[in-house]
Amino acid sequence: MSQGPRSGLAAVSSALLAMSRHLEMRDVLKTIVASARELLDAQYAALGVPDDHGGFAQFVVDGVSDAQWRAIGPLPRQHGILAAMLHEAKAERLADVRQDPRFEGWPSAHPDLADFLGLPIRDGDEVIGALFLANKNCPKPEGSCGFTKDDEELLSILAQHAAIALTNARLYERSRELTIAEERSRLAHELHDAVSQKLFSLRLTAQAAAALVDRDPARAKGELHQVASLAAEAVDELRAAVVELRPAALDEDGLIATLRTQTQVLDRAHTARVTFTSNGFRALPAAQEEALLRVAQEALHNALRHSGADRVEVSVDRRGNGALLRVTDDGSGFDPTAVRRAGRHLGLVSMRDRASGVGGTLTVESAPGKGTTIEMEVPGG
Repeated sequence: MSQGPRSGLAAVSSALLAMSRHLEMRDVLKTIVASARELLDAQYAALGVPDDHGGFAQFVVDGVSDAQWRAIGPLPRQHGILAAMLHEAKAERLADVRQDPRFEGWPSAHPDLADFLGLPIRDGDEVIGALFLANKNCPKPEGSCGFTKDDEELLSILAQHAAIALTNARLYERSRELTIAEERSRLAHELHDAVSQKLFSLRLTAQAAAALVDRDPARAKGELHQVASLAAEAVDELRAAVVELRPAALDEDGLIATLRTQTQVLDRAHTARVTFTSNGFRALPAAQEEALLRVAQEALHNALRHSGADRVEVSVDRRGNGALLRVTDDGSGFDPTAVRRAGRHLGLVSMRDRASGVGGTLTVESAPGKGTTIEMEVPGG
């Protein structure tokens, strides 16, 4: 992420603006470490958010490749210099971290760190993180630290703003958790109402069939066909609810893998053929990826439950620095203007809200008998 040192007020301002640009915790952490490493011209930077069990809830590094990070192994525990920053809440500037009496070693795949600068990130009296840099890219006289007092003061400024950014991210995540809880409650009520109605009808129809089976077998057969139809509808309701309630694995798998998995599940669960393709997609901020996923889910829901489509195609492709989502079906289609006049939106309002909420746009192309194409474009982060 880093592209060499920058200096001066413009560089500091750029770093602070970058921190305030994101709300998702993971994006905030990545921006902080990248900004600190670039601004202070260090080989490595890392930031850990402690948990309550002696480890780290999150730990982000810059300057280490993905392959190196996997080889290093589990996240560090709160020991050594990290523990000192977290528990003593003071800066640490060392000529060689390996010579410090608190140093406890590191895994064999871990890069060698020498000169070291670390600071706690504090929200009032609470230490909410530890930010550190290692291996300053500059000549270092024997026994001296490449990081200077000025570097420490600059990192202190970054740490103060990092505390604000992390606090905002935590508040945002708590707000989103409440929204998710409300959404799950809504889905639970809808599921209860829809499936309860189907099962009640199923029970009455089955009872009618049982009463008719002796005196009117032909009518009983018709009632049993209705039982089968109602049962199929109840199964569809359950499938739709499961897809909506299943937590998206965006943090672990990313948008492309998550969408590919969900389309494969839907392809198996429905008679329609559901396919997914992607070309040149680059990872986006978490909020944008979640919006793309939710719009794709809503569009798939409409196509599979309302359009009678035989084929549904989903694609996510790179568009400039952003991405373009397209969901196309060969179903019955509809007149978008007539749908709006009738007050039936088929989720279009929520999809447009999700798109605009992340700076994107949503377009809908459909006509009776012509299928439907929904496109959502989002800019790069």
